[in-house]
Amino acid sequence: MQACILFTASPPSPEKHAAITSLCQQYNLEQSQILSDDACSCIAVRSAISAPFDFAYLREQAGQHQIDVNQIDPEAKPKKLLIADMDATIIRGESLDELAALAGIGEEISQITARAMAGELDFEDALAARLTLLKGQPASLLDTVAENTQITPGARVLVKTMRANGAACYLISGGFTFLTSVIAEKLGFTGHHANQLAIEDGQLAGYAEPPILGKQAKYDFLNHYTKLMQIEPFSSLCVGDGANDMMMLQAAGMGVAFEGKPALREAIEIQISYSDLTALLYLQGYSYDNFSH
Repeated sequence: MQACILFTASPPSPEKHAAITSLCQQYNLEQSQILSDDACSCIAVRSAISAPFDFAYLREQAGQHQIDVNQIDPEAKPKKLLIADMDATIIRGESLDELAALAGIGEEISQITARAMAGELDFEDALAARLTLLKGQPASLLDTVAENTQITPGARVLVKTMRANGAACYLISGGFTFLTSVIAEKLGFTGHHANQLAIEDGQLAGYAEPPILGKQAKYDFLNHYTKLMQIEPFSSLCVGDGANDMMMLQAAGMGVAFEGKPALREAIEIQISYSDLTALLYLQGYSYDNFSH
């Protein structure tokens, strides 16, 4: 069956609804179905494609109204496995940058982070360089980072809904276990994996305990859990924002670039830039009536 177009946007507004209606008319999209309702945090409208058109131009036009556009299978079924990146995906911002800001060296470290997430620097080299700069800082700063961390809108409903429908959900991060442990428990993830910060005498030792969890490890965990659950990769949904997520997203049944860096958006077809994380439920075929709150 021919693909459908899914429009999503957060927060809902009459202007965005009107823009979606106008785009559907302009591109002769038919049988529009509203998947969201007035109580939702994210508009979702699914429309059938009746004739070929320039999808890239439609996405560009929709972006001017801060609306996401993706092609989806009209008979999409909920995925059985979710693997999510943490920093700048499930949580707002980069936790290592937050730690550096508390230590008074935020600008120096955030520049390295930005280049690593853009794919300009090797992830492991960039991680080592940033941790070296943090050597000697009090480990108590980790608790402050955890307390200040903001959850990305829609993350809680995403995980709760998928868990309620029998999916396994894992938080897989190139960040650190001091935070993934907190976030995974708070949101109800099945489990989590991340790097372990070395601490000596109550201070950051300036390195992470090997092995380092980078892009290869994320890909490997996807393979590990699909085999463990005895499911095909097609039944998996992976989401992330940076270059170190690319291998994992490309191997997933549905790989989503969430507020993705340019290098990731060039490689990953499904993109969420203007919607909260409940958009990932709509992409799987859920409607708002199916959400768990």
